[in-house]
Amino acid sequence: MKIHKSDIPVVVGVEGNTVRHKYDFGSASGYEAFAGEHYIMSGGSDFSPLLKGLQDDLCQCPHWGYVIAGEMEVIYTNGDRETYATGDLFYMPPGHTLKVHQDSECVMFSPQAEHCTVIDNIKKQLAAV
Repeated sequence: MKIHKSDIPVVVGVEGNTVRHKYDFGSASGYEAFAGEHYIMSGGSDFSPLLKGLQDDLCQCPHWGYVIAGEMEVIYTNGDRETYATGDLFYMPPGHTLKVHQDSECVMFSPQAEHCTVIDNIKKQLAAV
């Protein structure tokens, strides 16, 4: 699920101040601590090989985030694809991989324990190269 910032409904707009709010943008129930993450990724990067060894060889952690710059494609377990680009606010449910089409920068918030499992696997895959 993604939405460009200009499509997020304005709930408050007064004298140079705008608050945009999207209801029902994924559920965080069932998770404990969250991590805040900042990513810079090079165009052409493919996370698929780094996810080998995880369930279905995919990231099983949900993420909520915002694309500061660039463009990336998310591929889900069922084969569906979404492209996230500059200005998109997104919710990425579990069961995905990522291909970066343009140099990209984003901020994400992820359940800490679940994402540490993924990051540890990525480090293991990188060490094997």
